[in-house]
Amino acid sequence: MRHHNANRKFGRSKNQRNALLKSLAMNLIVREKIKTTLPKAKELRPYVEKLVTRAKKDNLSSRKIISARLFNDKKCTKKLFEVIAPRYEERNGGYTRIFKLGPRVSDGAEMARIEFLEK
Repeated sequence: MRHHNANRKFGRSKNQRNALLKSLAMNLIVREKIKTTLPKAKELRPYVEKLVTRAKKDNLSSRKIISARLFNDKKCTKKLFEVIAPRYEERNGGYTRIFKLGPRVSDGAEMARIEFLEK
């Protein structure tokens, strides 16, 4: 039984899943909206929202933790701290939204668009 095993596995090993979430998070931060499958978007939402919540508290330890979670990408980390986090200073969560787009033509996978809210 899979009690208390809430995360999706996506048919990948742990390292591959972590790399997938990191790359999706980086793309979402850089582009502010991405199109992906619905299960990936649902897994990405809490990952990114925790990053934004930590980025709202701008100190050295937050910068180091977030930088490590984003493959030490300086451009992505800088945008998160200087553009995205200040946008949600007065908000306590719910920084992203997921739109369902219907099935993909090739294999029928349920597609979705995940994006940051405007403010």
